[in-house]
Amino acid sequence: MTAYLVRRLLWLPVLLILISLVTFALGVYGPGDPVTVMMGLRANPKIIEQVRKEYGFDRPFLVQYFNYVTNAVQGNFGYSLVKYQGQPVGALIAKRLPVTIQLNFVSILWSLPLGIALGVLAALKRGTWIDFIIRGFVILGISLPIIGLMPVLNFAVARKHEIGPLTIGPFLPVGGWEGMFAPHIIMPAFLLGLGILAIFTRQTRAAMIEVMTSDYIRTAHAKGLKEWMVIVKHALRNAMIPLITLIGFVLAGLFAGSFIVEQFFSIPGAGALAYESLLSKDYYVILAFTLMAATIYVIINLLIDITYAFVDPRIRYK
Repeated sequence: MTAYLVRRLLWLPVLLILISLVTFALGVYGPGDPVTVMMGLRANPKIIEQVRKEYGFDRPFLVQYFNYVTNAVQGNFGYSLVKYQGQPVGALIAKRLPVTIQLNFVSILWSLPLGIALGVLAALKRGTWIDFIIRGFVILGISLPIIGLMPVLNFAVARKHEIGPLTIGPFLPVGGWEGMFAPHIIMPAFLLGLGILAIFTRQTRAAMIEVMTSDYIRTAHAKGLKEWMVIVKHALRNAMIPLITLIGFVLAGLFAGSFIVEQFFSIPGAGALAYESLLSKDYYVILAFTLMAATIYVIINLLIDITYAFVDPRIRYK
């Protein structure tokens, strides 16, 4: 196990360098010139060349890459060229990232435990009306696009409705941000976590059904162990193994999923910043977000592999 961890940790910086090299190459040789986007198509060609030289875009590719990586390691990801001209990219992300982290945390906090609990319940009540209702909810939650739920919730929850002489609502705010403990977070966190809830309910149910038919579960029952001990200590623990991978990639994918939610609810998070940067082709901001997302995926993948050995002692890495 120790040798495996050492090899993975040694391979981690190599993998990050390869990812950063490919990402930087796509930014340099991809469609759209950052200087032209910043200056406009009608700008004087001499001025464009002068600005390109000022930002170092006229240098050889490897020189540009080495300078960028050297600065990025020190926390300097360049400056916004378009939407937030002249502002440091690192400062922009650092200001917005805590909002996205709080939103994702609340989404996971309610959806992940509930999804696992519903999955276990559906597996234990397999074939009953309880299982049928839970599976119907899962299908609805996965198949119904999140963007389709937003107008429904906006009409049903966030607007005033007149019922005879009564006027009800609005119950929840539909936009803005006032912190993790304000009511503004309820709707976006609910929408962002709904897909997580459906996915984990389905996967937990499938894993629990497979585990509950295993021989060691029958042996545990034959020993006279209490039902809750068999479910929690033996069945659920082994069912968590395939869920660990899912948990890791859901955590990494939440950052991308918050793009639409933050933009729709006018939440000033990192997802909204990335979305705005993509539309405006803000070169350095896009590059910083791409590297950050790739780094998150690589690190989470390493943590998943390490967690396997602690959850299931049968797993050993040679």
